Amino acid sequence: MRYFPSEFEPQSFVQLIFPHPQSDWAPYLEEARHCFVNIANAVARYEPCLLICDDVELVKGYFSSYENLIFIPYQSDDTWARDCSPLSIIDEEEDEALLLDFTFTGWGGKFDASRDNAMSSTIAHVYGAPMQKIDLILEGGGVESNGMGSLLTTAECLLNPNRNPHLSKEQTETLLKKEFGVEQILWLNHGYLAGDDTDSHIDTLARFIDTNTIMYVKCDDVNDEHYEELKKMEEELQALRNLEGESFTLIALPMTQAHFYDDERLPATYANFLIINDAVLLPVYNDPHDTEAIKICERAFRGRDIIPIDCSVLIRQHGSLHCVTMQFPEEVGLRV
Repeated sequence: MRYFPSEFEPQSFVQLIFPHPQSDWAPYLEEARHCFVNIANAVARYEPCLLICDDVELVKGYFSSYENLIFIPYQSDDTWARDCSPLSIIDEEEDEALLLDFTFTGWGGKFDASRDNAMSSTIAHVYGAPMQKIDLILEGGGVESNGMGSLLTTAECLLNPNRNPHLSKEQTETLLKKEFGVEQILWLNHGYLAGDDTDSHIDTLARFIDTNTIMYVKCDDVNDEHYEELKKMEEELQALRNLEGESFTLIALPMTQAHFYDDERLPATYANFLIINDAVLLPVYNDPHDTEAIKICERAFRGRDIIPIDCSVLIRQHGSLHCVTMQFPEEVGLRV
């Protein structure tokens, strides 16, 4: 039997890919690096942080302390660790972790991703668990586990013809259940963010914060372009049931005001937080709703510190905090 750990379970480490001049961060590289340093330092207060670097010595120069930081060399295309890193499952029969290396195609072939796709197998020696290549296009930001047999996702992403066009919905469900060991797939057919390149990754919209609670983005402004779709998504979330047939507890996060860069609206979302051991790293955007989002998370994540991190620069490249990180459960460990 396989088990897909939730993000709120104990972790071994978090992985990031540090911005470099050949990445899309080049126009504002130092701004981006400053944000990644803030994320890595915040993680390192609670657990190890693995930093994948094009130039290890250069990256080390951005840190005043190396405690709980591990640096390894690899030349990536970009830095979206959530989507090109392996996903962790637990093989309960063998009582060990297994890393699933899915195919990453730059969100359906939108961008060159050959080096990102090869990353996991190239650095497999650093992980304290075996790795298995999976012949399925899938990104980590596209799936959410509650740790109790339910996997939450969006049809816009996983059923998009730019991912696995040869698979029907039923075939996709069968494969997801097999690879992740889950019992049900919870599909959302509505919800999106303007400026999003991922075809509506679930981690920008709705997240499990415990086995039966979903935190999600809600838009109250009827004049905002997201209002209708997010309202329909909320109704879908209200209709979902767990394996016992019970509804999920729902906690709404506010929608930010509209943020723009080069005349393009950016996908600013508070749902793109990262849960780590004893803390939650919350993206904020110098937005009037930041304080409200922080207070909501302080009430919802009892026993965890809430660490706001300015991610205004990250959304210029159409992602945020969760998108640039990948957590690994305590069963994985590191060989460094």
